[in-house]
Amino acid sequence: MEKSTLKVKCIIYDCDGVLFDSLEANTRLYNDLCRSVGRPPLTVEEINYAHSHTVYESVHFLFARDEELGKRALETLKQIDFRRYIVYLKMEPNLLKTLDLLRANGIRRAISTNRTTSMNYIMEEFGLWPHFELVVTALDVEHPKPHPESIEKILSTFRLTHDETLFLGDSDIDRCAAKAAGIHFISYKNEEITTGTVIHDHLELLNLIECPKKR
Repeated sequence: MEKSTLKVKCIIYDCDGVLFDSLEANTRLYNDLCRSVGRPPLTVEEINYAHSHTVYESVHFLFARDEELGKRALETLKQIDFRRYIVYLKMEPNLLKTLDLLRANGIRRAISTNRTTSMNYIMEEFGLWPHFELVVTALDVEHPKPHPESIEKILSTFRLTHDETLFLGDSDIDRCAAKAAGIHFISYKNEEITTGTVIHDHLELLNLIECPKKR
C-alpha cells in the first residue's frame, strides 16, 4: 500500500487489543468467573477465544462441556461488577494523540466492539467519549462481529460508502467483519491475520491515509 493512498472519511476501531492491551483484564475476569463456579483456570486457547468474543459467546465456549455449570456461570456473571477490571486495562501508546489529529482533519472515529455493558464504564473511566462519535457494542446489534452488522450500522449513521471507511483491528474476527462489510482493513500489531498492512503504533495511521493537515 502506497503512502497516503487511502482517502477515508472514517476509521472504525476495535477495543480490546487496539485501544487497550486488555489481555490481563480479560484473563482475570474469566478466571474469577471460573473460580467462582468451581472450574479450572483458562487454557491459552480459551484466553484467546474470550479475548475477542462477546461475554456470552465466551461463557458458552468455556462451559460447553458442562451445561449446568454454564448456567451457574451465567447467573454469577450477573453479579460481577465489571468496573473492578478496568484498572488492568492499559491504553495503547499515542492513541489519544492520533485521535486528536484525526478529528482535527475531519476524519470520523467510531468503535465496533464485542464488549457489552463494560464498554460504557471504559469510555467513562478513560474519558473517551469526546474522542469518538459513535460506539457500537454487541448489545446494539442482533449479530456481533464477525457479522458486518455493527459496521453497517456505523456506515448508515454517518452516511458513508464502503470505500470511505477503514477498520483497525487485531483479530481474525475483526478482519472477517471488515471483509464481510467490504471496507478497508489494517491490522494492529498482528501480522498473522493479514497479508496486507500492519501497524505497530497508532500514529502510523497518519502515514497511510490522506490527511492534509497532519502535523
